[in-house]
Amino acid sequence: MPDNGVPPARIAGIETAGVDRQTETRRPLILAACLMATFMTAVESTIIATAMPTIVGDLGGFSLFSWVFAIYLLTQAVSIPVYGRLADIHGRKPVFLIGAGLFLCGSTLCGFSQNMLALIGFRALQGFGAGAIQPIAATILGDIYNPTERGKVQGLVSSVFGVSAVIGPSLGAFIIEHLSWPIVFWVNLPIGAAAMIMLSILLRERVERRQHQIDWIGSLLLLIAVGTLMAALVQNASLSILAQLILIFVGLATLAVLILHERSIREPMLPLELWRHRVIVTGSLGSCAAGAVMMGVSAFLPAYVQGAMGRSALAGGIVLGAMSVSWSLASIVGARLMVRTTYRFVAILGALALITGCGLLITLTPARGPAWAGLGSFVIGIGMGFSNTVFIVSIQASVPWRQRGAATSSSMFLRFIGQSLGAASCGAVLNATLSWLDPHARYSADRMLDPTQRVGLSAAETAHLTDLIARSLHNAYFLTGLFSLLTLVIALNLPAGLNPTRHASHD
Repeated sequence: MPDNGVPPARIAGIETAGVDRQTETRRPLILAACLMATFMTAVESTIIATAMPTIVGDLGGFSLFSWVFAIYLLTQAVSIPVYGRLADIHGRKPVFLIGAGLFLCGSTLCGFSQNMLALIGFRALQGFGAGAIQPIAATILGDIYNPTERGKVQGLVSSVFGVSAVIGPSLGAFIIEHLSWPIVFWVNLPIGAAAMIMLSILLRERVERRQHQIDWIGSLLLLIAVGTLMAALVQNASLSILAQLILIFVGLATLAVLILHERSIREPMLPLELWRHRVIVTGSLGSCAAGAVMMGVSAFLPAYVQGAMGRSALAGGIVLGAMSVSWSLASIVGARLMVRTTYRFVAILGALALITGCGLLITLTPARGPAWAGLGSFVIGIGMGFSNTVFIVSIQASVPWRQRGAATSSSMFLRFIGQSLGAASCGAVLNATLSWLDPHARYSADRMLDPTQRVGLSAAETAHLTDLIARSLHNAYFLTGLFSLLTLVIALNLPAGLNPTRHASHD
């Protein structure tokens, strides 16, 4: 088996499919296309996080703030298992192209939103498309690189998230201050189009057609179950007790139906046999918990800098960008470190960094300024760089080609469920704290995020709202600290002694 290519047996297609020999020579360009596609979806969160305070100031709806993030991540999560199964049946390329097309369509429409509800709806469409992009791109790279190479390649992929976190906040701040907020949704259009063209030309697959069942019902049930429970969680401050109870009942009942449905069908949305593998279960749950930390921080840190500290969008972008610098470096270091040590060691280091970073944000006050916030963001980036790389590499090394799409998608499914949970739960804490401290504050908090409206507030109003936003976001960051502790508990359960060179039995 050549060190720098796909094993000949895989190329011959003994396990459903493979890539042809020409694809081996095109690997650098295919890698570039996959990195572009990953960047496109990764930068979406960071660029929006910086722009959201201004968007809320323009469209209103501060109480719906977290839904702009949560709905995108939720629809992305529920569509990932479907795309993963389709990719294992029909090949990676056609599924990727369909998802990327939906994503770009949603991005275009988001820029034309006239109110928060319309923006949330178009973000849902974006999410349905994004569900194909990251997991299929990661699966393609898992196909064309061997286990030893995957650590370095996935380190590059993880570093893309870091680069996007640098470029995204800065670019978002520049667009907000000098152009118009709809452009933050449109900057991805040329990148996405280029990635689609490159993969359509360069990637050649050999797919052996087989009959499979796609669990559309399971995906719909999951969307209803998680969506209703998130609605009850995020909007609890604005819903009556009866409405909350109805949403919770519908969510739990649908979840019960989903479990019965998944047990009864031949090919469930998330293959049950994968969840009997310790590395896959641990890596997927770790991705979920780390994802909750990341989104809980990145979605609301610019709002703290702008709303509680009264700083500019650029300052918020720089603070969030600190996460990207360390994320990028830690991804590269973590990929090399896991080869010399173990998956478990690197995962524990990542979890400890997350705990330390969240501790810094929990002690953040407006008086400590952006530097303290940036330090917390930087340390959390180290944790994300280590965690993301080690979890995805360990999972991909645990399965053969025919299951790699499903395994990668299952892991990313839980990562995005975690991110949506982080955005939703931190948003719920934010709304609940605001309502408890001042029932009318959530209607006036919009004005703190718009510089032109903020200057019209009296000194007393500004001081009162600054205190409310700071205290509410403090509680949200306390919740991210609990998620980081959970990440450590999960990391400790990875099997000892495994690393990329001692975990390659499937390739």
